[in-house]
Amino acid sequence: MGLSAVVNIRLRFVTADTDRHGNVRYYVRLPGKAKTRLGGLPGSAEFMAAYYAALAGVQDEPRRHRPALPGSFSALCLAYYATPEFRGLDVSTKAWRRRALDGICREHGDKPVARLTSRNVRKLRDEKAETPGAANTLLKALRALLAWAVEAEELKHNPTTGVKAISYATKGFHSWSLEEVAQFEARHPIGPRPRLAMALLLYTAGRREDAVRLGRQHMRDGRLRYTQAKNEHRKPVHMDIPVHPDLAAVIEATPSNHLTFLVTEYGRPFSPAGFGNRFREWCDQAGLPHCSAHDLRKATAARLAERGATPHEIMAITGHQTLEEVERYTRAARQAGLADSGMAKLRK
Repeated sequence: MGLSAVVNIRLRFVTADTDRHGNVRYYVRLPGKAKTRLGGLPGSAEFMAAYYAALAGVQDEPRRHRPALPGSFSALCLAYYATPEFRGLDVSTKAWRRRALDGICREHGDKPVARLTSRNVRKLRDEKAETPGAANTLLKALRALLAWAVEAEELKHNPTTGVKAISYATKGFHSWSLEEVAQFEARHPIGPRPRLAMALLLYTAGRREDAVRLGRQHMRDGRLRYTQAKNEHRKPVHMDIPVHPDLAAVIEATPSNHLTFLVTEYGRPFSPAGFGNRFREWCDQAGLPHCSAHDLRKATAARLAERGATPHEIMAITGHQTLEEVERYTRAARQAGLADSGMAKLRK
């Protein structure tokens, strides 16, 4: 029995069956793979997280490798992948850590991990020096692995101690201007998906992985209540924000009978990566090749700062957990206003 026969939604590869007690159980059946049980109720954070993880091929069980030599770097990685610490990470965090560590395994997996030194770590980092972001990501993955290894008494010391990340200049994420928002809206009027995607991102300050999961089930009494996707299994951030009138108007004007507001041309939910790519296309169509979905989160935080919102008010909307994070997002937005007030004091 298909899922649509149970809850009137359509998710690709999802099926449902009913046990002898009348309980409905949901599964993802990917071609050539064993079915994956989905926990929680359809539309819940638990359900959708499990669904996207199954589509991405990210499972809690360790991946199949050729037999690893005892005491080798590969053996340590496989042991780490099976730990509650690793399995409890978000899907995206598990994915980038595994990419980094598996890349090391391909070149050095058979080497004894006990012989890994700080010098070796610096060499691995410096091999990616031309792409410092990737080099620092590799270092972060190694730090996490080896910190666990020391705690688990697999190693006596952490060779990443004292190894610094590569410093490099970055402009950070672009922050949409009011003119750029208007330009996007002029190209994508209310009704089709692009405008709805823009409104969801702009008026929730959410990430793309949040935008693709939101639906009417998260709206009640004029408010949006949901759990942010980032760190939801470690340090969940529960959001409760008013629905902005402009967002409410776009939602009402955009036809949808699906579990999520945003769906593909085939009526299926977006994956976060797929949505990011599609939003990039919509930006290109609007003549905004330098803009992206994540930029809107920064733009909302900056606009709140420009209009006098306190750091704690901004944190309540964006879900940031520290004042330092908010400061990083809003520093440029506040600079002009602070300069004006400072100059006014100089004239007195």
